[in-house]
Amino acid sequence: MSVVITEPRDHDDQHDHDHEHHDHKPRGIKRWLYTTNHKDIGTMYLIFALVMFFIGGAMAMVIRLELFQPGMQFVEPHFFNQMTTVHGLIMVFGAVMPAFTGLANWMIPMMIGAPDMALPRMNNWSFWILPFAFLILLLSLFMPGGGPSFGWTFYAPLSTTYSSDSTALFVFSVHIMGISSIMGAINVIVTIWNMRAPGMTWMKMPLFVWTWFITAFLLIMVMPVLAGVVTMVLTDKYFGTSFFDAAGGGDPVLFQHIFWFFGHPEVYIMILPAFGIVSAIIPTFARKRLFGYASMVYATASIAILSFLVWAHHMFTTGMPVFATLFFMYATMLIAVPTGVKVFNWVATMWRGAMTFEVPMMFALAFIVLFTIGGFSGLMLAITPADFQYHDTYFVVAHFHYVLVTGAVFSIVAAVYYWLPKWTGNMYDESLGQWHFWCSLISVNLLFFPMHFVGLAGMPRRIPDYALQFADFNAFISIGGFLFGLSQLIFVWVLIKCARGGVKATDQVWEGAEGLEWEVPSPAPYHTFETPPVIK
Repeated sequence: MSVVITEPRDHDDQHDHDHEHHDHKPRGIKRWLYTTNHKDIGTMYLIFALVMFFIGGAMAMVIRLELFQPGMQFVEPHFFNQMTTVHGLIMVFGAVMPAFTGLANWMIPMMIGAPDMALPRMNNWSFWILPFAFLILLLSLFMPGGGPSFGWTFYAPLSTTYSSDSTALFVFSVHIMGISSIMGAINVIVTIWNMRAPGMTWMKMPLFVWTWFITAFLLIMVMPVLAGVVTMVLTDKYFGTSFFDAAGGGDPVLFQHIFWFFGHPEVYIMILPAFGIVSAIIPTFARKRLFGYASMVYATASIAILSFLVWAHHMFTTGMPVFATLFFMYATMLIAVPTGVKVFNWVATMWRGAMTFEVPMMFALAFIVLFTIGGFSGLMLAITPADFQYHDTYFVVAHFHYVLVTGAVFSIVAAVYYWLPKWTGNMYDESLGQWHFWCSLISVNLLFFPMHFVGLAGMPRRIPDYALQFADFNAFISIGGFLFGLSQLIFVWVLIKCARGGVKATDQVWEGAEGLEWEVPSPAPYHTFETPPVIK
C-alpha cells in the first residue's frame, strides 16, 4: 500500500488552522472531561483499563491467598464468592473490553486516514459513564449483606431468590456498561463505514480495523440481550415476576440460554480485536506481508456468525435433548476451523521471514502458542460426554484463562508495546520490557497450567476450600499467581518511564512496519489527517 499525503491548502492556511484548534483546547482536568479527541479518549480508556486490571487482579490475589493451603484460611466463604464474582465482572467489562476500545479509539482513525471518530461527543460520553458504572459495582461490596456473590455469570436463582440486597446496584452498573459498549460499537461502525480515506477500500483495511468492525456488530447484537437478562433478574427479585422461578411457571435454565446467547458472542468480542493486533505485529517483525489476508477477513466473519450458534455448549449438563447437545457439539468444533486458519496464516507469515524479537513480537508469539493451547482445551470441552467430567471444574478455569489472559491480555500488552512509541514519541526500555515478558510468561504458566490437572482430578471451581490431595498443586498455582501479579508492576514502570522520556522514536518506529499510522510523526500530533491522505 503506497501512501501519498496530499495537502490541498497551502501551508500558511494549514498553520492558521492548527492555531485555531490549540487555542480552544482546555487545560488541566477540563481537557479530559470535555475532550472529544479520539487520542485523549483512547488514552483515558487505556488508563482506566489498567486501573481496573489491578483492582480485578487484587481480587484474584485474595482468591489465590485463600486457596494457597486447604482449610478456611483468610476470608469467609461469602466474601470469597464476592471476590470470584467481582473479579470476573471487572476483568471482562472493566479491563479487557475498555482496553480494546481504547486501542480502537487511538488507532482506527489513524489507520483509515480519518481525522477523528465519526461521533466524537458520544465518544466522550461512552467513556465517562464507565467510571460511574464501576464505582457503583465496587461500592456494592460495602453494603450490608455484601456485593454480588453469584459468579460473574449470575445464574438464577442464585442472583434472584438467594442474592443480597445489592443486586439492584449490580444490575444498574451492568446496564451502564452495556450502554457504553453499544455507543462505542456504533461509533466504530460509522467511523469505518464513512470515514475511510480515498482509496482505502474494504479489502485494503488493516486487519485490526476489520476485526474491530466485526466485533462492533457483535456488540450491538448481544448487549441488548444482556440488558434483557439483567432486567429479568431485577424484576424477578424485586417486582414479583417469575421468568426464572418454576413455582410461577418460569424456568431457571431459561436464564442460562439467554445469558449464554449473550455470553458466547461476548467471548469472541474479547478475542477478535486480539487477532487483529497479532495480524499487525507478526508481519512487521517477520518483515513480510500477512499471509492470506482475504482468508483472515473471511475467517473473522465466519467466527462472528458461528459465535451465535454455540451458546449451549456451556450447558451440556443441564439435561438438554440429545439432538441439541449433538448440534452444539458439532457447531463448537466447527468454529475451530476458521480459528485454525488464522493460526496457520500467522505461522505462514513468519515462515522464512527476517524475524526479530522485540517485546511486541515476543508477546505476539506467546499469544499464538498459548492461545492455541486454550483453543485445544476448548475443543476438549466441546465433546459432550467428556464435558460431563470437565464441567464446573478447574479445567474450565484453565481453559478460559489461557484464552483470556495469554490470549486477550497478552495481545493488549503486545499492542501497547507496539504503538507506545507512536503515542509518546519515546522508545520504551527494551530490557525492562523483556524482563516483563519473561516474568509474565513463566509465572502465567505456573499459574494456569496446573489448573488443568487439578480440574481433571475433580477439583470444583468457585469453592473456597478443597480436598487435601489438591494442596501441593494449589500452592504452586497461588505462587504463580502472586508472581504474575508482581510482574505487571514492571509493566507499569515501563509505561511511566516511557511517558517521561527516552530515546526518541522515528516516524516509522519499527523497520518493516506498514500502514498509515506509521506515516504520521511520533508522537502522533493532536490532530491527524485533517486533510485525508490518498491511498494509491
